[in-house]
Amino acid sequence: MVSYYYFQKMNNGLPKPGTWENYFLEFLSGDVPWGSWFDHVIGWWKAVDKHRILYVFYEDMIEDPKREVIKVMKFLGKDLCDDVVERIVDHTTFKAMRENPMANYSALPKAVFDQTISPFMRKGIVGDWKNHFSVAQNMIFDEEYKKRLEGSDLTFRTEL
Repeated sequence: MVSYYYFQKMNNGLPKPGTWENYFLEFLSGDVPWGSWFDHVIGWWKAVDKHRILYVFYEDMIEDPKREVIKVMKFLGKDLCDDVVERIVDHTTFKAMRENPMANYSALPKAVFDQTISPFMRKGIVGDWKNHFSVAQNMIFDEEYKKRLEGSDLTFRTEL
């Protein structure tokens, strides 16, 4: 939710999200430009029954990037030598991607992405939501999350 908020703030192709408090409620109701996050993730989680899909979670990539690169490699049916895997790991760190114009969208004009408001690649840390959610918002989100993902084995980690 926090990432979407900052993305919407800097993306001039989307309506401005307003205050965090307002955005929080709109996000939970699905009243954001891309619709309900809950419907989106549950839809793709269930799509594995019909399509060959690999789920990769940001927290897992931060926790053990090499493990996740190997997971992608195996999913794609590739067998890469350790040197290539290490180079992929190095090139896909948040720091490397944040400095790479092909990944950070810094070449886009300010009229498209105003990165003076928020960089496209903002912080790259797990758990920054704690700096935005109030205690009450956390309780509201947890309840909605529990309700909307009920019956699913999909879980997200929010901390490492």
